[in-house]
Amino acid sequence: MVSQFISPDKVGLLGDIDFDFPEGIHAIGRLDNHSEGLLILTTNKKVTKLLFESKVPHKRTYLVQVKNKVTEETIEQLKKGVSIQIKGGSDYITTPCDAAIVERPAIITESDNEIKEHLPHTWLIITVTEGKFHQIRKMVKAVKHRCKRLIRLSIEDLTLDDLQPGCVKEIEEKDFFTKLHIENWK
Repeated sequence: MVSQFISPDKVGLLGDIDFDFPEGIHAIGRLDNHSEGLLILTTNKKVTKLLFESKVPHKRTYLVQVKNKVTEETIEQLKKGVSIQIKGGSDYITTPCDAAIVERPAIITESDNEIKEHLPHTWLIITVTEGKFHQIRKMVKAVKHRCKRLIRLSIEDLTLDDLQPGCVKEIEEKDFFTKLHIENWK
């Protein structure tokens, strides 16, 4: 599924979800079709500007499965920032981030695990405050690992929790902005 309601391509769309979406709804901080997890949908056109174009950075946390074993040295590289290519082909050093190796999370069952348990892989938690195009994938590639699975767990305090794929959870506007740490939204 792609993070949009219309597409010229034959792909799964948000509108295919069994939910009565209000008119004017759109996705914020879209996920590519190979990623999964928390996606914000809103009718408030100010949210993108307040959240992603603000001078105050907002944290986004991802669960990342990479091929092969990751060392602590590699984690330190990610934390300090790595060189990735951004739009236009220029090199960009990512801002410092939080990164850690974690055990396979309980939300990932063996049956939906893309990499067989006997093949070397590592689960990471990475929290960034910027959102360059395919940034997490490019960051792990820069440290010689291939991203096999990418799940956005949270944006600030708005979390995926136990929300299942294809499900929608409505939240009150005040709670929404509080969890996203956005002030002066009215």
